[in-house]
Amino acid sequence: MSALAGKRVQQWLTLSRGWWLFDAKWQDPYLSAKIISKYLIGCHKPIYTKSKNGDFGDHVIVINSADIALKADDWYYRVYFHHSGYPGSATWTKAWEVHRKNPTMIINRAVYGELGVNLTRRPTMERLHIFKDDNIPQILSENITDQIRPLRPVPRRLDSYTQEEQNAFPKLFDYPKDYVLPEPKPRVPRQPDVNRQKGKTRNKIF
Repeated sequence: MSALAGKRVQQWLTLSRGWWLFDAKWQDPYLSAKIISKYLIGCHKPIYTKSKNGDFGDHVIVINSADIALKADDWYYRVYFHHSGYPGSATWTKAWEVHRKNPTMIINRAVYGELGVNLTRRPTMERLHIFKDDNIPQILSENITDQIRPLRPVPRRLDSYTQEEQNAFPKLFDYPKDYVLPEPKPRVPRQPDVNRQKGKTRNKIF
């Protein structure tokens, strides 16, 4: 009976919809979207098939979406296009502006684009629940069954280390007790170019 009961529980866990928790703090939203989309589609289950009639995905709860991290200058150079359908209503908004208005929009668009163009994309997105902080409604937090491992560890702030941990951290070098730091040199303001103001050019080659 115990073996049959175990098989029954395994079958129930495979066929039922699970609830996964993903912490997006200091995570790249576009790299995280590749992992989140697999759980929304159900690629992690042994019963997954590429059939159009199959729906094996789970629910995913994303927290701390306000603390995502884009690489390099993506905050300034990445833009998002929107068109309301009326003539002349096309807009291109930078990533930092979108994130300031709605902290959940960037990761939502990243997952939406990762799911591909198909008829099941919008119903699949209904199983994605994004929150800008770690405050989850109790009706959702009671259903969480497991957690998705983040892509990279979250770095700690300097003020989170205790004084003992700071003293025990290895130092490359240490100043002598009688060492005096040199005073910074005063910054001399740059003189305006008189010839440039008059419209003249110097060292001009013909």
